Amino acid sequence: MFRTSFAALALLTLATTAQASDAPAPASDLSLTANLTLASQYRYRGLMQSNNQPAIQGGFDLAHASGFYLGNWNSSISWLNDSNSAVSAPVEMDFYGGYKGNLADGVPLDLGVLQYYYPGDYPSGYTSPDTTELYAGIGYGPLFFKYSVALTNLFGFANSKYSQYVDASANIDTSVWGLTLNGHVGRQFVRNVDNASYTDWKLGLTKDFGQGLSVSLAYLDTNADRAVYTNTRGRDMGRATGLLSVTKTF
Repeated sequence: MFRTSFAALALLTLATTAQASDAPAPASDLSLTANLTLASQYRYRGLMQSNNQPAIQGGFDLAHASGFYLGNWNSSISWLNDSNSAVSAPVEMDFYGGYKGNLADGVPLDLGVLQYYYPGDYPSGYTSPDTTELYAGIGYGPLFFKYSVALTNLFGFANSKYSQYVDASANIDTSVWGLTLNGHVGRQFVRNVDNASYTDWKLGLTKDFGQGLSVSLAYLDTNADRAVYTNTRGRDMGRATGLLSVTKTF
């Protein structure tokens, strides 16, 4: 009697264990994605960052189901050396964190902090280009509006703390060949630096090929003052240009 009951209990335990092992694992509240981009050049807020040369870029994002996220993004650059031959800083590293949610149905909200970090060698007395910004964004339909304010000097401009950037962007599905129309306009306000404030704009198309692969082609331009934004190589950093990029998301 005891042996029969013990055998039955053992079989029941094995069956329960097998069913548990076959059950799907519970979904994680965390998701990790990575991205890699090859670009014909790197432009940020309309300004030349790689002296019209190709750039390799990539990063990752860690998101929680609650809406909080952390991320890192990196790119090859040359603008610091192009503006001062005594500087050696070939990489931009961005670190950010924040919260994404919905203020209302169809009204996304994005709040966070972003640290731009430029590791390298700088001459004595050089104003650090490292910049910390707070940002807040809100969307409606295909439109998204964003406001950023620098808590430090802005990208190496001395005494420029609390400079601001406001921008509006739109991504519209054309329903033609999987193309998305991309539009953007922004205004960079640089405090306490004469003629450094400017407007930038962009118009482009993105083609989604599936499997995380996309290709973008865009036209960019600014009204940045050449007297302020011409590098030591004699190039206008804000002049109009075309930009081609290929991105793979994992």
